[in-house]
Amino acid sequence: MRVSVIVDRAPAPPAAPRPTTVPAPGTTIAAVRTALPPHRYAQEELTEAIGDLCLPPGADRSVLRRMHASAGVCTRHLALPIERYAGLGDFGQRNDAWLTAGLELGEEALLGALKEAGLQPADVDLLVCVSITGVAAPSLDARLAARVGLRPDAKRLPVFGLGCVAGAAGLARVHDYLRGHPDDTAVLLTVELCSLTLQQRDDSRANLVAGALFGDGAAALVARGGGGGGRNSGRAGPSVVATRSHLYPDTERLLGWDIGADGFRVVIDAGVPGLVRDHFGRHVGAFLTEHGLTADDIGTWVCHPGGPRVLAAVTDTLGLPGDALDSAWRSLAAVGNMSSASVLHILQCVGDCAPPEPGTWGLLLAMGPGFCSELVLLRW
Repeated sequence: MRVSVIVDRAPAPPAAPRPTTVPAPGTTIAAVRTALPPHRYAQEELTEAIGDLCLPPGADRSVLRRMHASAGVCTRHLALPIERYAGLGDFGQRNDAWLTAGLELGEEALLGALKEAGLQPADVDLLVCVSITGVAAPSLDARLAARVGLRPDAKRLPVFGLGCVAGAAGLARVHDYLRGHPDDTAVLLTVELCSLTLQQRDDSRANLVAGALFGDGAAALVARGGGGGGRNSGRAGPSVVATRSHLYPDTERLLGWDIGADGFRVVIDAGVPGLVRDHFGRHVGAFLTEHGLTADDIGTWVCHPGGPRVLAAVTDTLGLPGDALDSAWRSLAAVGNMSSASVLHILQCVGDCAPPEPGTWGLLLAMGPGFCSELVLLRW
């Protein structure tokens, strides 16, 4: 039954003028710095050295050489001189090397990013530290705290398991934190020493692909909340507008580690590019549509360089121009795939080499174990 009510209203008084307010700015990326080990090698040098480590004596190296030649990598940096890898006999030795080199590179990246942002270690309110190439308790962030001069009350969050997606996911979670703590400063630190996970005497396709693609490095990103905290900072980078996570069902065996007595044994399924082609474009399109955008509106793409086939799949599924992912291709050629550190390396290179014009939209994206993807919408 419908009931109608008629109310005799007196004329409303003139509305009071609404106060004009300027929305507080969101998360701003104040600086990004990458730290690379000093041991740099041409891809051709590593091809034969990795063959010595992974293939049986006298084995045919033609497949290995084709893999390395088609990987899109020209040079890579390794945590140790190449001649030392044969002496790393077990997981414990490799993990000890990860901890020693990781602390040095992590400190370099963290202090470099803070200096670029015009900040001191005591200004850091949250340190998020991600790595999937080693384990430690106390974690890297705890060991770095006193070493670099963090405050004793600084919050720390060590993250393991996200792999290549962790650079994008870490930025997204830092953004989530700063939305609730707008006066704070947060740092995302990624430390990935992929070469120390290479399995000796393992000629499986996954191990050889990893040996052709992955390099070592660390990167740190400094982010400021909208309140700014009253502290000076260096030149501002882009702001984070929105983020989106997506976990694909029944894909757990596409990417990750099998962990055993020998340490981390890589899992890389050949189906990853196909999954990207079939689903990734739809999810990116839906995310951009929610913000009134299309792929044509994105002026700067910061894409994790998963490898040539993955980059080609991203280009195809999003219908991008052939040069849209040039920054990812250049990073892959210069340093290889550095897992979670790669998107931060690319973001730094974009800001250093050709900073986008103010108002430019950007999309930072990566994929990783799960199988999952992470999208971060940026605006300069």
